[in-house]
Amino acid sequence: MKTDYPTLAKTIAALTEGETDVIALMATVACEIHHCDDRFDWTGFYRVTGPQMLKIGPYQGGHGCLVIPFSRGVCGAAARTREIQLIEDVDAFPGHIACASSTRSELVLPVENARGALLGVFDIDSDQPAAFEQRDADEIDDILKAVFGRL
Repeated sequence: MKTDYPTLAKTIAALTEGETDVIALMATVACEIHHCDDRFDWTGFYRVTGPQMLKIGPYQGGHGCLVIPFSRGVCGAAARTREIQLIEDVDAFPGHIACASSTRSELVLPVENARGALLGVFDIDSDQPAAFEQRDADEIDDILKAVFGRL
């Protein structure tokens, strides 16, 4: 099943309306996105917790890496550059951190608040190669901006 993004966006908007707690928002977004598409094997947030450092936040799926420096991996690249990382083959990504051996492709999006401060990154892993399309990146980015861009 592929994501029905208009319905997903409406559902997340309704569930998060009026909420300002970042962890509660992250938990809700991770859960809703994880369960909306069979391609999504691990879905979650890595939060900025110090200078150039990400730590695991709310997620769905198996265990993730606990700490990721901005200098390493796909999540680090998204945090460092503040650019969406759409990776068709994680084994071809220089410095990829294998938190789960089943991961074949990855989509990581930077998450900012209304002031442009980086809150963290939103990471989606798939056990399928080339699982993500530009539409996935664009639609999920819009959802993240709607939820976290009001903080």
